[in-house]
Amino acid sequence: MPQRLRSFIGTILIICLVIVYALLATTIATLTLATYPWWVHLLYFLFSGLVWILPAMLIIKWMAGPVRKKN
Repeated sequence: MPQRLRSFIGTILIICLVIVYALLATTIATLTLATYPWWVHLLYFLFSGLVWILPAMLIIKWMAGPVRKKN
């Protein structure tokens, strides 16, 4: 697959990931954290704000393409 196409597909996937993840994390927070104190909200959003990076790293790694071996 050409590098430009791989980058384009990866960019679209990351945008979709961020949108879906933000909606999911916010929905979970609204449904479960309504009666909890402010520090629980802080911890939840701190944790959920960092978790999306893991799948994004996999997409970016895929976008970079296969590792080329030097001969």
